[in-house]
Amino acid sequence: MTEAPAITVRGLTKRFGARTVVDDVSLEVARGEIAGFLGPNGSGKTTTIRLMCGLLTPDAGEGRVLGYDILRESIAIKREIGYMTQRFSFYEDLTIEENLRFVAGLYSLKDARTAVRETLEDLGLASRRHQLAGALSGGWKQRLALAACIMHRPRLLMLDEPTAGVDPKARRDFWDEIHQLAADGLTVLVSTHYMDEAERCHRINYISYGKLVARGTVDEVVKGAGLVTYVLEGPRLAQAARALRGQAGVDQVAPFGNSLHVVGSDAAALQATVARIAQETGNRFDPTPTSLEDVFIQFMGASTDNMS
Repeated sequence: MTEAPAITVRGLTKRFGARTVVDDVSLEVARGEIAGFLGPNGSGKTTTIRLMCGLLTPDAGEGRVLGYDILRESIAIKREIGYMTQRFSFYEDLTIEENLRFVAGLYSLKDARTAVRETLEDLGLASRRHQLAGALSGGWKQRLALAACIMHRPRLLMLDEPTAGVDPKARRDFWDEIHQLAADGLTVLVSTHYMDEAERCHRINYISYGKLVARGTVDEVVKGAGLVTYVLEGPRLAQAARALRGQAGVDQVAPFGNSLHVVGSDAAALQATVARIAQETGNRFDPTPTSLEDVFIQFMGASTDNMS
């Protein structure tokens, strides 16, 4: 028997005043899946996640999360989630252990002492248990925040830009931990602007100004965008970049080190333009795989801002 999805929602809509922040969004998230949410600032990512987690009530739509109805059983959903934002919000003049004891009290955990001890060990914080939270680096603050989110053993973890401001090593360690949690059955929703993090999600959802534009694995989303990419190399890239912008078939022109990436959706027109400009400027060109970042930029350019 196939296990029911952790999240199934249909037609989610949320308005704030005259502005529709989430517009008829429907999707599913499998149990144990890491689902990524991408989109420009103000696109509705956080609001969509909060609607699915019972933290906001939709104006329209329906769905079930962890078996609970999002309209009638939001309190039950809240008990089953851990919510981590990008803003560090613990008492900086308390130690790691003292902060976790405080959180255990908020959750009314029956055996708080054991829960704190096991969480410290599971997240590699035991050796720093007496260190003040305010003295922690960004990566260790992030680890403390994650510890607080999972101490009550939630079945769903919501992460809103969780690695903003931390170094690459801390980001990689964090994602290794998230994958281990997912392997143990935890479902994860994560919003991010980092393309390498999006590529570590099992599936991604691109939301642009309230509308769900694309969803699937990274490969499916990249393929579905229908973009073609060429890379130019040679001595006159700046001249080529100026000449390419605004030409037939060219949607994006972006320098990458000692090369130039040119992206478009009209394959024939793009190839003709790139070949002509490359010859005129004395540069070489070759096709190259379209990246998730190329797709991200294309979606942003094609979307209409609903903030105005």
